[in-house]
Amino acid sequence: MNAKRGRPRNLDTEKSILAASYDLLLENGFGAVTVEKIAERAGVSKATIYKWWPNKAAVVMDGFLSAAAARLPIPDTGSVFNNVLMHAANLVRFLTSREGKIITELIGEGQFDSGLAEAYRTRYFQPRRLEARQLFERGVERGELKKDLDIELSIDLIYGPIFYRLLVIGGELDDTYVQNLVASAFEGIKTEG
Repeated sequence: MNAKRGRPRNLDTEKSILAASYDLLLENGFGAVTVEKIAERAGVSKATIYKWWPNKAAVVMDGFLSAAAARLPIPDTGSVFNNVLMHAANLVRFLTSREGKIITELIGEGQFDSGLAEAYRTRYFQPRRLEARQLFERGVERGELKKDLDIELSIDLIYGPIFYRLLVIGGELDDTYVQNLVASAFEGIKTEG
């Protein structure tokens, strides 16, 4: 979100717009959502929406993220293995929920809409990746993970298979899969001991 000019946003109006975009996304899917429909549902003008968001994709992603934020807490148990396991399991539970399946739709739509692809990369995936990075950095600092660990590769090693199963092969994603995935990955990245 990027308020550059004019008066500050009215929080009630912003919440109304985000809720309307999220509700329309759940009801009809991304392709059927329009700025006009969001404005009508929220009881605001299209100009208000365009004043605060550059396009439909940005407002829809912000509406989605505003609804989803509480579902993906960042764990801090004192154990990097448990933190990553919980983070990955929470992600899988969210992605396989009704709301989370929207991400699959948005990724598909993003293949044809570069604005949407940019919105989900910057507003959803980059923040999740940053969260994972923080978990791994804490593990390195505490001596639980190798000092010379390639953190970016380790994130890919654990989270990449989740999205491969979700988007490509449609395989089972459950707590057992996540447990086995994280345990296998940690065999190669944990410190010896």
